[in-house]
Amino acid sequence: MNKTDSLAFAKLFKEAYHKCFAHELQAPLTETESKLFCNQVLEITGLSIGWKSVKNYSFFVLDNTSAKAENPSAATLDTLARYVLGAPYTTEIQRKDNEDHYPWWFLYREKMVRSAPKNEHVKTRVYVLIAMGITAVCIALIFWVRIRNGKADQFSDDFGQLAGSTLAQKGWFVKDPDSVYWVRRSESKGQLTLFTLSGDNWPDPPKKQRIKNLLLRAIPYDCFTAEVHLSDFVPRQEWQQAGILLLEDTTLTGKSMRLSIAFNDNFGGFKKGREVLIQAVSWLGNGFGRPEEISHRPILSLDTAENAPQVIGNLHNTGLRIEKTGNKFRFLFSGGASENGAFREVANQELDIHPRYIGIFAIKGFKDTSAIAPVHFTFFRIAGSDCR
Repeated sequence: MNKTDSLAFAKLFKEAYHKCFAHELQAPLTETESKLFCNQVLEITGLSIGWKSVKNYSFFVLDNTSAKAENPSAATLDTLARYVLGAPYTTEIQRKDNEDHYPWWFLYREKMVRSAPKNEHVKTRVYVLIAMGITAVCIALIFWVRIRNGKADQFSDDFGQLAGSTLAQKGWFVKDPDSVYWVRRSESKGQLTLFTLSGDNWPDPPKKQRIKNLLLRAIPYDCFTAEVHLSDFVPRQEWQQAGILLLEDTTLTGKSMRLSIAFNDNFGGFKKGREVLIQAVSWLGNGFGRPEEISHRPILSLDTAENAPQVIGNLHNTGLRIEKTGNKFRFLFSGGASENGAFREVANQELDIHPRYIGIFAIKGFKDTSAIAPVHFTFFRIAGSDCR
C-alpha cells in the first residue's frame, strides 16, 4: 500500500471499530472482539472478513511503525467502507457480478483525500496545533462542567425503528440470530419482539451456553444506570424469562449478571403454587463454581391470577433497572397497569464484575416442552453516572 492508501485504511478501520463498539480504538482487538467485529460487519453488509486479519489490522493501525506491515485486499477495504458508509446489503456473488471494481473503497479514499489540506506548510501546522489545543481545553471544560452539574451521557431507544442498519447505527448488534424468529422482531409496531427460545447462559454441562437473538451494545461507562421496559410479559412455563444481561465479554462463559422476570415452580419438593418472580443471578465464569442467585422475589401467584384475572394487570407495564456504582449493584423492579409505576429495590450486593456489554434477552432455558412465547420490549435506557 502507498502512503495515502495506508492512511485511508487506518482511518477507515478506526471508524469501523467505533461504529461496532461505540468507543475509540485504544488497544489491539482480542480474539473475541475480532470475531464480534466480523459478525457485525457480515450482518450489516452481507460480506465476510477474517477475524485473524482484523486482529492483525488493529496492531498495525495502532502502531504502524513497529507492527508488521499489513496489505489488506481491495475486497476487504471495500467491505469495511461499505460498513462505514452504510452501503446496501449484498452478497459476495452479487458484488462480483455488479461491483467488482470495489467502488465503496475508492469513494471513501477519495473523500478522505479531498478533505486533506492541499499545502501543509509550517505556518498552517502551527495554526492547526493552536486550534487543537483550544478545542481540547474547551472539551475538557465542558466535560468538567457536565460532571459538576451531574449531567451524564446517556442512550435510549423506544424501538420505533428495528431495521438491521438502524440498530447498527445506534450501536446495537445481535449475537446468534435465529433465522426464523429474529426477522419477527418488528411484528408488533413500536416494540422490540423477542421470543423465549431454547438456550441459557446458565452453565449446565453438557449443554452449550447460548442465547439466540441476544441484542447487545457496548457499555462506555464505569458506573451507570440501565433499565428496560416490557409490556404484558407473563411467563407461565419452565424456564421462561426475559430481561437484562451484563457481560464482561460476549462468549457467555465469562463473568456475567442478569436481572429478569421469570417463571418458577421448583421448590425442592415442597408444595407451593406457580409464581412469577424477579430473579437476579451472578456468575464469575468458567472455573469459578456455580452461579449465585442474589434475588428471588415473587411478584405474582399464577394460581391466584387464574381466580382473579385482574391481577395480571399488574404486569401490563413492567420495568427492570440495574444501578452500578463502583462494585455495588442495585436491582430494582416496577410494575402496574400504568406506565409510570415506581421502581422498588429487590436486592443490592457488591460484585467483582466489570461489565463491558449489556444485552436484552428472552429464553426458556433448555426446557424443550415449554412454549415459545413473545416478549415485547418497549423502552431501553443506559446512562453514565458518577462513581463516587
